[in-house]
Amino acid sequence: MMSGSDRDHERDAELRADLDAALQTRKELGPAYEAELVDGFLEKVERRVDTAVDKRVRRQLAEQQMVVARGGRARAPGEVRGPGTEFILASMSLVLAIPLSAIAANLADLEGLLACWAGIVAVNACYVLRRGIPRGEGD
Repeated sequence: MMSGSDRDHERDAELRADLDAALQTRKELGPAYEAELVDGFLEKVERRVDTAVDKRVRRQLAEQQMVVARGGRARAPGEVRGPGTEFILASMSLVLAIPLSAIAANLADLEGLLACWAGIVAVNACYVLRRGIPRGEGD
């Protein structure tokens, strides 16, 4: 039986292989098909993100149902426990940074790569500023 981390590693390898194939296809076909290749790759990434989010939501709903069945209180929709949201944002930023960096560097060299990473940093910074800096329990 395959563990969760093995499946994640396998999916990462599949995503890298898809990116390599898209870049190789672009080299062979030229820039005329670039938009279609990028769209196709991003659709695969989006499906993967959607699958991960769906899985997490199902798990959280099952946990809440267990708590309610035991007589406890279900968490409110906006109530987050632990580092969940921050960890997901940071993880997805890193996962998406790999293909986005490759695409940006391929299309616009260093300027594209810098713009890509500036966007990734800006998204994370905006999230942190919107949520505020997390404080410990005793603060």
